[in-house]
Formats: sequence, structure tokens, C-alpha cells
Amino acid sequence: MNTGRFGVPAGAADGLIAVGVAAVLLVTGVSGQQSATGPAPLGHGLLAAGGLALAARRRAPVPVLAVTGLCAVGYQAAGFDVPAVAYLFAVYAAVRAGHRTAAIVASVVMLAALPLAALVSLPDAGEAFARGRGALELAWLIAAGAAGEALRQAERRADEAERTREETARRRADEERLHIARELHDSLTHQISVIKLQSEVAVHVARKRGEQVPEALLAIQEAGREAARELRATLEALRDDGTAPPPGLADLPGLVERAGRAGLEASLTIEGRREDVPAAVSRTVYRIVQEALTNTARHAAAATASVRVDCRPDVLAVRVDDDGGAAPDAAPVPGVGLLGMRERVTALGGRLRAEPRDGGGFTVRAELPVDRAP
Repeated sequence: MNTGRFGVPAGAADGLIAVGVAAVLLVTGVSGQQSATGPAPLGHGLLAAGGLALAARRRAPVPVLAVTGLCAVGYQAAGFDVPAVAYLFAVYAAVRAGHRTAAIVASVVMLAALPLAALVSLPDAGEAFARGRGALELAWLIAAGAAGEALRQAERRADEAERTREETARRRADEERLHIARELHDSLTHQISVIKLQSEVAVHVARKRGEQVPEALLAIQEAGREAARELRATLEALRDDGTAPPPGLADLPGLVERAGRAGLEASLTIEGRREDVPAAVSRTVYRIVQEALTNTARHAAAATASVRVDCRPDVLAVRVDDDGGAAPDAAPVPGVGLLGMRERVTALGGRLRAEPRDGGGFTVRAELPVDRAP
């Protein structure tokens, strides 16, 4: 329920104001009744109706504007020389609600109609004009409209400030979500990937030796896979800000083009049906190519690089080669980028090789199963 400044419900406040204005109009009309020429009950009824109509000024400001105006014209025609107080309240309410055009049109009509209404009870045109002008002073009319407009602007600025605060809080929450996602990635993904990889190696070695694989080891292997899938889904939810889809295979041409603008002559070849590639694999391929090209541009002193993606029915193979200065017998330094690529590939059950090529340069090769990716 809407409440006013002092905690009073808005409907109750409007009702009290309506009753108060109606009482003032009636008292004023009764005190000047000796000058009235029309039927007194009709005049009293119009005075009361004009005031009581203000109870609906928030819900229906334009109809209330019309009702109070007609009541003012009616009791002026009945000979009651009473200011159009209720109409001034209605003008204030209409302008506050944003109906400025309706308030201006109605006020122009009122300024012309009140003197004409006064002519019904006063034969002298000059006196009728003076009474009509006194019933609705132009200065009070302008003041009512200005007050309504000022309050409307103040409420609009308050709403804008509240919306700005909400947007700022939402942006900060999104930034915090992204920060949490990065922290989770740094602290958990690597360890879970290591556990998963070690358990798979242990299972492979045991089977190769013909030994029975312990149930506990199989449980660890399955738990590692499940944990990797759940963590990956959680990270995607935390990283998702709802503004743009994550990059994938469709974005590789733009990535290679940007590498070319940076001074690296890069080529891209994609074979197979890319429509059948799961979203998780597509995102991983993009990140592998992105990291490989970044490392080539920064550290390899290479002039050319080639990117080849082969989308097979059961596996996706990606290969990035460059002609940098890596020696064939040099061991690659496992930096953060290389570790990140390996973690992504391992989490999807794939394999990654990053090493110097026999003829010089560096190669990054990955195979990702498309049937095991969620």
C-alpha cells in the first residue's frame, strides 16, 4: 500500500483532503448564499461534489479535472460566488501525473467558461466577468500547475536516482561473480584436473598390466569426471553476465584476422561439420587457438602461423603451428597459458601436446572427444 510522507495511506490522505475541501466550499457557499440566485440545493450539491471528487485525483486525474471544472461552472451559474479551489487541486494532481496538456486545455476553457456561467445569474457583464475572474485567479492557477510540475520532476529524479543505484549494485554484483569465477578456476580446476588425470593414468596402467582395477580407484576416476563437469557448469553460470554468448568455432575467423592485424600472418582451415560440435568443445577450441596465437605473437618471434580444425564424427582435432625460433630439442616452459589449455582439454577428456616441431617452430595439438562433452 502506498503511504504518504507521514506514514498515512495515500487513499486515506486523498479522502481527508477531499472532505476538507468540500467542507470549505460548502461553508463559503453557505456564508454567501444571500447573493445566490439559483436553487440552493443544486449549488450546495455541486460544491460538495467538486470537493469530494478529489478523492480519486491519484487514480483518475483527468476525469477529476473535468468533474471539478464542471462543478465550478455549475455553482457559478447558480449564483454561488465561491473560488474554484477544488479545480486548483485537480490541476495540481493532473500536472503531477504528467497530464500537462489536458490541464492547460481545461484551464483555458475554464477561464472562458466561468465568466459566461456568471452571466446566468448576473445581468451585468462587467460584474459577471469580475466574479468569474475572482473564482479562478490566473496566478493561483499557474501556481497550482507549477507545484504539480515541480513535484513530478522531483519524483522523476528520485526514481532515476533509485534506478541508477540498482544498476550500480547489479554491476558490482556481476563483477563480484566474475571475480568468484576466476578464484574458483584458479583454486579448484587445476587440482581436480590433476586428480582426474592421475586416476585415469592409474586405471590405464593397471589394465595394461592385466591387474584388477580397485573399485576405489574407479570411483575416484568417476568422481573426478563428475566434479570436473559440475565445476565447469558452475563456472559457466558464474561467468555468464547475460550480455553476449561465449565465443566458439564461429568466432575463429575473427580471431585469426585480429592476429593478422597484429603482424602475424595467420591462416585458418576448418573441415567437417561444425554444427555437430558441442558448445563446451567449441569454446575450448576457441580458447586453445586464442592462447596459442597469443603466445606465438608474444614469445615465438614467428612470422607465420597456421590453424587447422578437423571436425570428425567422434573427435575434434585442432592444430596450431608457427615458424618461430623454438629449437627442436628445447623443452617447453609450462606457463600459465599452457597450463590453462591443458586443464581445459583434460576437463573434457581430451589430449593436448605442446612442443617444438622437428623443422623448427612450435606446435599445439589437441584432440577433444565430441561424444563425452556435456
